Amino acid sequence: MPGTVGRVPTPAIPAPGASTGPGAAAVLAHDWSATALGPRAGWDAAVRAVVALILASPMPMALAYGDDLVLLYNDGYAELLGNKHPAALGRPAAEVHAEVWQLPGFGDAIERAYRDGVPFLEKESTLPLIGESGGVEQVVFTRSHSAVRDSAGQIVGILTVAAETTHVTEQLRSLSDVAAALAGTLTLDDVARVALRHTIGMFDADRVAFVVDEGGGGWRMVRRVRGELMDEADERLPPLWRRAPADWEGPVALAVRSGEALFTRDGQPLRETAVDRHDQKIRSMAALPLGTSVVRGGLTVGYQVAHSWSAAERALLAASAELIGQAAERARRFETQHGTAQLLQRSMLPEHLPDLPRLRIAARYDPGVDGNAAGGDFYDAFLLPTGALGVVLGDVAGHDVQAAARMGQVRAALRALALADPAPDAVLTGLDRLVTSLGAEAGSHELFVTVAFGVIDAERRELTLASAGHPAPLIRRCAPDGRTHAEYVQVPAAPPLGLGGRPTTVTVAFPPGDTLLLFSDGVVERRRQSLSAGMDALGDAVAKAGTSDPRALCAVATAAVSGGTEDDVAVLAVEHALKPSRSAAMEVPAEPTAPSRVRHWMTGQLTEWRVPESVIGAAVLCTSELTTNALLHAGTAARVEIDLSPERLLVSVADSGTRGTVTRARTDTLSSRGRGLGLIEELSDAWGTDPSVRGSTVWFEILVPPAETH
Repeated sequence: MPGTVGRVPTPAIPAPGASTGPGAAAVLAHDWSATALGPRAGWDAAVRAVVALILASPMPMALAYGDDLVLLYNDGYAELLGNKHPAALGRPAAEVHAEVWQLPGFGDAIERAYRDGVPFLEKESTLPLIGESGGVEQVVFTRSHSAVRDSAGQIVGILTVAAETTHVTEQLRSLSDVAAALAGTLTLDDVARVALRHTIGMFDADRVAFVVDEGGGGWRMVRRVRGELMDEADERLPPLWRRAPADWEGPVALAVRSGEALFTRDGQPLRETAVDRHDQKIRSMAALPLGTSVVRGGLTVGYQVAHSWSAAERALLAASAELIGQAAERARRFETQHGTAQLLQRSMLPEHLPDLPRLRIAARYDPGVDGNAAGGDFYDAFLLPTGALGVVLGDVAGHDVQAAARMGQVRAALRALALADPAPDAVLTGLDRLVTSLGAEAGSHELFVTVAFGVIDAERRELTLASAGHPAPLIRRCAPDGRTHAEYVQVPAAPPLGLGGRPTTVTVAFPPGDTLLLFSDGVVERRRQSLSAGMDALGDAVAKAGTSDPRALCAVATAAVSGGTEDDVAVLAVEHALKPSRSAAMEVPAEPTAPSRVRHWMTGQLTEWRVPESVIGAAVLCTSELTTNALLHAGTAARVEIDLSPERLLVSVADSGTRGTVTRARTDTLSSRGRGLGLIEELSDAWGTDPSVRGSTVWFEILVPPAETH
């Protein structure tokens, strides 16, 4: 009542045996009489109140009492101490934390607070602590130290409140990693891969999803679930998109439409839209819009247990969604421009290379810059009226539509000239006049075109070449004893086309076992590296290659020189086979039964060719997996090609999609990615991927045991 002075009751400390955690139980059972605190019955009332607060708090808290700063702490602090508990009770703080006590801002901060009564707060402190395994871990804390006074107002100890924020700090660092990874993305496929990989790790989630609204075309969603097996090869493949109708009512669609994030603490957020058991198990979910005007989409993070979404998590999720949204905007713009460039590029290069029994041909083309422009590199291989094979690789300077158009003109003119008179010097002389005319027509003397053109006569075992300012072709020689080396063809020097030069020819031997490589300067030129160093690296890599197969050598050539390049990279390889090979191909429709049809066709073909059963089994399994992946990720028809020589079986699966293509067909009726390309790596002797302007090709090679060759 007013004016009455009462006695403030002293909080009671739980008695031994009361319902407490292991840390509190140890505190109550500990004999404090030998410490500065003395027996519990004699503790000062103010100290008893502080101890009661410590033991009742879920936050890690400790009292460092007296001049020795002996420790008394609760369950939360015991967890931080790890295997030091319970021996740390009643011991001086300097002994318990000996490994960090002398670090600036730790022991000195506690001693200063005890001496002067000045409180200390550090929002982020990284300390090396010994974990349960005995190893040293870098742990991040928010911690405070404040003086504890007795009933007389004297400082008798220090109250420490510590909260481990390592997880939050790691999440913030992960956000920086996400930003860096997203900066290197070009397409929505790339954005989806990065978003899923980083988000599921950053939030330690059970399920994450990235969703894009295609307007009238409905929604597209790609997800990742905890424990999903994804190897490096799978990461290089486009993600598996699922489709949903335009009126889809999934949580993320609702968040995108409203522009507001939705958080479910506990429930069944995917009950109405679940596609499998992984969705059905989700109990808590965050669904956030990307918040961009160009791309309407969203991000979801889900758990299979109830989850309270803290303010820090919500802020981190919002920041992640914003970064992903910005990357998605850039990707959409890129894909729009990229599609136009790719369409033009497709029309300029050969759709199929000749299929010959003795001359095996392969090509590889990687667009330069960021893949966003049509390039000027070109290649071609075609049969001449004489029965010989014409091969060409050239480079029209530039990375724009005009360069691609000029490239198309040069390539078409070269083939026409070669069909009339295949002599390489005559062909390049005619091209020189064409380029001169094109330059005059454009009013420019800066039209820069280099070309290497050759004629391979398999019957005569000869190669005749001429070059106009192009890098010298490379031949991988194979001696009868199996030893290999690489040598550059010494083609007479001539200026680029359009400068009035007079190219001359050189004829060299090209016996069975040898492989010719024509390549653009993007293969060997690197910044801050001499051209001769690049040429040496290419020659060394080709010489040491374990195979003469042209497709494999194309891959070897493009990876021979370290460092990135902004230039186009083109390689054309022709192998003069020691023995004729047998080949067959199958066009695979984009339908669910396609993989089984491929398995049946391939088994029959290889059995007819009397290929060993061990090779057939591995080849059919790998081809089925590649066919499924091609249909899943390109959504278009695919082409399976098999080529059998006495030494090896080569299989390739090509799709007609592009990096910018985002349409996925029949994904719900086809099998999942399953074992991925790790299976191909396990069962084959060599494999690789060949990007091209018409899509991508994945190939593998299996050696045929000599003893089993038929």
